[in-house]
Amino acid sequence: MEYITSTLGNLLQQTAFLNLTGGNLIMIGVACVFLYLAIKKGFEPLLLVPIAFGMLLVNIYPDIMEDGGLLHYFFLLDEWSILPSLIFMGVGAMTDFGPLIANPKSFLLGAAAQFGIYTAYFMAIFMGFNDKAAAAISIIGGADGPTSIFLAGKLGQTGLMGPIAVAAYSYMALVPIIQPPIMKFFTTEQERRIKMEQLRPVSKLEKILFPIIVTIVVCLILPSTAPLVGMLMLGNLFKESGVVGQLAETASNAMMYIVVILLGTSVGATTSAEAFLNWDTIKIVALGLIAFSVGTAAGVLFGKLMCKVTGGKVNPLIGSAGVSAVPMAARVSQKVGAEADPTNFLLMHAMGPNVAGVIGTAVAAGTFMAIFGVK
Repeated sequence: MEYITSTLGNLLQQTAFLNLTGGNLIMIGVACVFLYLAIKKGFEPLLLVPIAFGMLLVNIYPDIMEDGGLLHYFFLLDEWSILPSLIFMGVGAMTDFGPLIANPKSFLLGAAAQFGIYTAYFMAIFMGFNDKAAAAISIIGGADGPTSIFLAGKLGQTGLMGPIAVAAYSYMALVPIIQPPIMKFFTTEQERRIKMEQLRPVSKLEKILFPIIVTIVVCLILPSTAPLVGMLMLGNLFKESGVVGQLAETASNAMMYIVVILLGTSVGATTSAEAFLNWDTIKIVALGLIAFSVGTAAGVLFGKLMCKVTGGKVNPLIGSAGVSAVPMAARVSQKVGAEADPTNFLLMHAMGPNVAGVIGTAVAAGTFMAIFGVK
């Protein structure tokens, strides 16, 4: 009888029930909400499903993130900036830079949308974060998860990486909810109805030269951007060169999906109750929302300025796509424009600022690294 009691006692001690805290139960509930949003509502399921499941696992079995645990080794690839850089290669292989090449003024809209990053940086310092932590948090304003993870790792802010990454990916998923009210508030019905001229055709030579030239120029000015901008442009060169179809296919599909699984689950697994349920996390989530909202508003307002300067040839809605959520932000510009005029087609025009925003966010990260002397 004693043997049976001892055996059952040991088995009970090995279950997670006795070790669950109130915080763990809250985080398990949050993970289930994320899974619901991803599966039922379709909010960025490729990102939210692995993130939410990693969150679920770590709050049931914390040892999975300890040294020697499965997800600990996945997370090392985040800390070493490997996975974010590989994601950029995949994004480059999937992205058409033609709209940006056809309308170089889109770079200005992409730059304007980065205003939210620098606003959040100073606000984070005001709220008590040190300068490096503030820089890592502020990149959430670009709605760019990989860059947020990359910069947090480079600046040694791995303790904040989980909240930063979850906030960044959450706002990426919630772009269709957050952006439209801001876009409509800063534009008139007449402005939203503006139809833009068709973009000029872009030659194959231009598309091949673009990633090469951007890499040379940007990386000479800010060498610290090479892991992100370099991989983004390498992936795009795979796509546009036409001679390495197998590499382009691998980068944009098989490799991309593998990396998303590893990055998503490991980022989700950083959100243990102890690490996530604190005032710093609440501040990070709030700052991220402010940064993203300010970035959207700045892009739209600069779009209004361009509209006036060009005599009404630019629809201000495309400025909101200057954040880095590709192609979700461009689709939102199209959707809001179509609500004002169903015959209005803004998607390709919005893709210019959208891909410019990807480059702009990477440059912002490189600028912070240069300021702090990090390579």
